[in-house]
Amino acid sequence: MDRPASAPRRIVAIGGGTGLPAVLRGLRPLVTAGVSEDLTAVVTVTDDGGSSGRLRRSMGLPPPGDIRNCLVALSEDEELLSGLFQHRYGASNELEGHSVGNLILAALAEQTGCFLKAIELSSRVLRTAGRILPATQANVSLEALLADGSRVVGETSINTCGQAIRRVFLHPEAAAPAPGVLEAIQQADLVAIGPGSLHTSVLPNLLVSGVARALVETQAVVVLIANLVRERGEAIGLDLADHVAVVEDHAGAPFLDAVVVHDGPLDPSTLLRYEAEGATPLAWPGERDGWPRVVRRNLVAPGWKLRHEPKATAGALIETWALMEQDRDRRALDRSVRPARVRVGGDEHR
Repeated sequence: MDRPASAPRRIVAIGGGTGLPAVLRGLRPLVTAGVSEDLTAVVTVTDDGGSSGRLRRSMGLPPPGDIRNCLVALSEDEELLSGLFQHRYGASNELEGHSVGNLILAALAEQTGCFLKAIELSSRVLRTAGRILPATQANVSLEALLADGSRVVGETSINTCGQAIRRVFLHPEAAAPAPGVLEAIQQADLVAIGPGSLHTSVLPNLLVSGVARALVETQAVVVLIANLVRERGEAIGLDLADHVAVVEDHAGAPFLDAVVVHDGPLDPSTLLRYEAEGATPLAWPGERDGWPRVVRRNLVAPGWKLRHEPKATAGALIETWALMEQDRDRRALDRSVRPARVRVGGDEHR
């Protein structure tokens, strides 16, 4: 990313999975160059599969996997120490499937008696350009109400349910945010949400007590980074306008100022492979003149997987922030008058 003429002083990035680390990699140079003063990642903690799930069940910890990926993304030397954190054991012993970083975080949490302290110490070792906070320290689980009225509990089960979702819930419902989460959102100049699985990477953060209200009330520019392709299964049939509606419905009020959408060529062979698996490109339906503002930029990284390119995504975020700062009065008015639009399972409601 070229050094911008101006940039937000305080940035918060919210999400999980593989999307949030890509955003953090792109934003990291702003902090290391001193252009932005603070970068905070707020990370979802509902993962119940793989190494993270095993450590949750055996030690009662928040799942460390997404935290680990964010630590690596913000580390000063991503090639050296981060390679150690990301190393995953093979099938030779009882450590099969565990990553070194997950085990280090678990060991530090056991040693210090505090998961936040474990993250802080790991950040010191990796010399991260920013801080990483779990959305909550509570042992939370995710539940989904499906279009047929049935319910599914657990992130892994939700990801594989193969049905449209009406709504997701967090248990316990009153899970408190981790210290610093609400303050970071309230004091931010820019809040970036996503990209990532709508129901399991984005929405769980909004369900933590106080987070949705903080997003509605913050004076920051709040931007949703759109996914590149439609999700299979639980988000089938939803376009980007539906994603905005679902996110704001779960928050209880409009709060998004802009959506950053990919606009550019996709490798035909890669696209065919994704379409064969039911994952078609995700775009805003038709032209858009209104709120939230839709900003279209080429966001795709080279390679055989469709992924957000960190530098391009960060550049689009900073450009969007600058555009929206010019319309501060209109932003506040739009949030207060924009009608709710919720589409679930193919039905649209206003």
